[in-house]
This record gives sequence, C-alpha cells and structure tokens, in this order.
Amino acid sequence: MVVSETPNTMSLDDFWTWLLGHPNCVLRAGTPDTVLFDDDDLHWQFGNESETLFTQVLRGKRLMGELLINSEAISYVEMHGGEREDEVFFDLIVESETDRVVAYFFVLSHGFDEDELDTHNTRHAVH
Repeated sequence: MVVSETPNTMSLDDFWTWLLGHPNCVLRAGTPDTVLFDDDDLHWQFGNESETLFTQVLRGKRLMGELLINSEAISYVEMHGGEREDEVFFDLIVESETDRVVAYFFVLSHGFDEDELDTHNTRHAVH
C-alpha cells in the first residue's frame, strides 16, 4: 500500500491484530516522551492483559524496554508517511471533545494492507 499524504484511519483492534504479525517490521515505538528503538540484537514482543496492551523490546530473555497502552483511551489509529520513504507512522490517537493527542506511536518499514494481513514486506526489517 502506498501511503498518501492524507492520513488513513483504522480501529485499534484492527491495527493491533495486524501488528501482532509484523514484529520484525517495527523500527521504533513510543510516546511523546519516550522511544524504544529496534536493533539487530533486540526483538519485539506484543500482548495484552485485560484492557492494557503491551509492547516489549527484549535482548534474549532480558526485558530492555516496555510500552504499556491503555486500549480504552485510544480513539483510533492514524497511518501516514514519514520523511523517509521506507518509514510508515502509526499514531494512536486519544481524542476528546476539545483535544486530539498522539498518545503512542509505532514506526514500521511498511504500511497496513488489509489484503495482506498475514504477510509482510521485510525490505527494511532489521532482524
């Protein structure tokens, strides 16, 4: 999927289900205050406990970083291109009547394609 200048939106459930099949495509993830970066020695793990989703970066079995996401707070996920052609941003948006905030983000090496939910393009994957 070519990412247009206009953001595409999806539900958190659709994004998370798709993300579970693309751990090797994550380049970085975080919040406005914190970023977890990918590296050759690290791998990504995703899961959930009740309404909390988690993203972990591990070296072997050692936890190097963790991102906890309150899924009930997320209104939707917005996909858009970055400055680099091989980076696609997924912003997890918390929206109220008066405010719209990017609470969490994921940067992957390719975009979301509903037709290819179980396959991925590893042209920029670092694992």
